[in-house]
Amino acid sequence: MANRPGVGGVVSAPMTDSITYGEYLALDTLLDCQRPLSPRHDEMLFVIIHQTKELWLKQIIHEVTLARTLIAAGDVEPAYKSLARVSRIQTVMTLSWDVLATMTPADYLSFREKLGTSSGFQSHQFRTLEYLLGLKDGAFLRFQAEESPARLAMEAALRAPSLYDVAIARLAAAGFAVPDAVLHRDTSQPYVPSQEVEAAWLAVYRDTARHWDLYELAEKLVDLDDAFLTWRHKHVLTVERIIGRKRGTGGTDGVGYLTKTLERRCFPELWSVRTLL
Repeated sequence: MANRPGVGGVVSAPMTDSITYGEYLALDTLLDCQRPLSPRHDEMLFVIIHQTKELWLKQIIHEVTLARTLIAAGDVEPAYKSLARVSRIQTVMTLSWDVLATMTPADYLSFREKLGTSSGFQSHQFRTLEYLLGLKDGAFLRFQAEESPARLAMEAALRAPSLYDVAIARLAAAGFAVPDAVLHRDTSQPYVPSQEVEAAWLAVYRDTARHWDLYELAEKLVDLDDAFLTWRHKHVLTVERIIGRKRGTGGTDGVGYLTKTLERRCFPELWSVRTLL
């Protein structure tokens, strides 16, 4: 006898060797989650695309959390697998925009009013991921109810050191001169690029044989950031293709807001150092 995996983790209900595929994946529950609010054919696609993204975000958070823990403990190389997996998942998420783009403006407008004020802007998992990667902005907490599981998850990620914070700590552990102000900063606040951190990464890139583990870590982080930016860019194009420059359903500036997010870098010195090489 063993515990049966449930949708939210392991539950206490016992199982036998005769468990079915549907039972293992809780398919009755999973396939009952698609509940369009209109009779329009294309709304089902809209729901499934966004629910699928949330499932992938759950896995990405799972992987980034592990990578952060490993790197913080000094186990840098084992973290490569999780970081590489995240980049591959991001590729799949980016490709999914092409599926959504089969929806024409007329298709979307036929059910858009049913969405009310709901918006992907309110995704607590996406904001949690941003916090884990170092894009800290506490303003997004207001979209979640006080003491709700979503709010608590976001708050924990906001307060904790980001993936980049622990990577920079490995630079210091390797003997590079990282300022105390960076190592002991308030990790709930946005990261401010540092010339000293840039110089440390520059030394890593100029002597990759000596600092191979940090060099590989840096490149895995750039892969992740690159894939994140690619996902954002495709999001912008898909939204503009479907709704043009209209405001988003959640009251955001739509394409205007999304375009500004393309300027964000999770690991800024890993981009700027390339100019110095």
